[in-house]
Amino acid sequence: MEIQRKAYKKLLEWKRESNGKTAMLIEGARRVGKSTIAKRLGEREYRSYILVDFNNASKNIIENFNQNLNNLDVFYQTLSLEYGVQLFNRESLIIFDEIQQFPKARQSAKYLVADGRYDIVETGSLISIKENVQSITIPSEEQKLKMFPCDFEEFAEALDQKVLLDYIKKCFDEQTALDEEFHKKAMHLFREYMLVGGMPQSIVAYKENQLSFFESDKAKRKIIELYKDDIKKASKRYSSKVSAIFENVPGYLSSHEKKVVLTEIDDSQNATFSRYDEPFFWLDDSMICNLCYKCNDPNVGFALNKNESSLKCYMGDTGLLVSHAFSENEIASEELYKNIMNGKLSLNEGMLYENVVSQMLCSKGRKLFFYTEYDRSSHRNSMEIDFLLSNESKTKFKVYPVEVKSSKNYTTTSLLDFKKKFGTRIGQCYIIHPKAFSKRKDGIICIPPYMVMCL
Repeated sequence: MEIQRKAYKKLLEWKRESNGKTAMLIEGARRVGKSTIAKRLGEREYRSYILVDFNNASKNIIENFNQNLNNLDVFYQTLSLEYGVQLFNRESLIIFDEIQQFPKARQSAKYLVADGRYDIVETGSLISIKENVQSITIPSEEQKLKMFPCDFEEFAEALDQKVLLDYIKKCFDEQTALDEEFHKKAMHLFREYMLVGGMPQSIVAYKENQLSFFESDKAKRKIIELYKDDIKKASKRYSSKVSAIFENVPGYLSSHEKKVVLTEIDDSQNATFSRYDEPFFWLDDSMICNLCYKCNDPNVGFALNKNESSLKCYMGDTGLLVSHAFSENEIASEELYKNIMNGKLSLNEGMLYENVVSQMLCSKGRKLFFYTEYDRSSHRNSMEIDFLLSNESKTKFKVYPVEVKSSKNYTTTSLLDFKKKFGTRIGQCYIIHPKAFSKRKDGIICIPPYMVMCL
């Protein structure tokens, strides 16, 4: 089964526009499909290709980088002989896979691009942590492509639902609701996406086993174990902290405020965010998790007003969150999936809804920010906005507040208060809920979660 990825079109654009002038670095979480898409590019768009996997590169290959970069004729000859592949000038692709395992290969892109004989693609995760960049000069000739788990559109197309996707987009453009029958069908598809997630191995296991959530779960648990192994290999300075945060992600998201509370994992007096900046950076850089920071003052450039001591930590893939949060026994009975598919898991569904929206926004290239306002008299938040989007304009800046509601009954007090407080800064206000599209008298647009892809 082949899953069509949007990233492939971006690789084709790079090949056409770069014409060998830059290397392409595909970064993303492990098992997100980086190697697969790079090989697909080599197979379909080039006369030949070589993939150098630095997880198991031979001693001969490592010595080639250490000894022959000053003589590229010998360097490429060694690659060609080692892999038994003939290389053709401007018609071959060299793929450096898992490049974080050998940072020197990443640095070499500067010389290989200048030489210009072949196109260079690198794939990797954790490419920015100190251990992987401290001894190299990062080449300016490097173009980056972030690769996320399959988004809702890619998932729907993999399940042969292209016609339904087109209908959803048409209705959003026309600001109208889907017919009730198709709304139910789209919500069913969205809940499938929420449970299976966007990891290619999970989707393949689900579809090729007669839509089996159980088989999907087995694939996801293997990925989670891989992530845990990667965390153990993190720097000894902070690997235990990374592990503690990762294990507690479901707990944070199941709480009312969904914010990270360090005292839940570190009851010492040293449980401060300044001591956890590297662990959070590791999880963010690995793209295992998506961090969402509080914005103290929603204005031009959210990042300029972000509060780094108040954040939410979402899983990069909601399907993985489901398998991470619930035991194998709970999932093996399939009662859990049955309840979620029927919209009856009220205790945890809010956690899953908010996480999947964060995932869908990140896949569109958005940084995540939220807003809260604390009322000292009542000792609680008087205003909570789940996500802040903007039109990214410097001269006509507008904030688009987004509230996520997993149930059909809810209040809009926070959204209306936020709109009143910030006045002319506010653009369109959105509520994401399980009901069909509607536009309220106060101007708030309510959309079902399958329309988030259209925002």
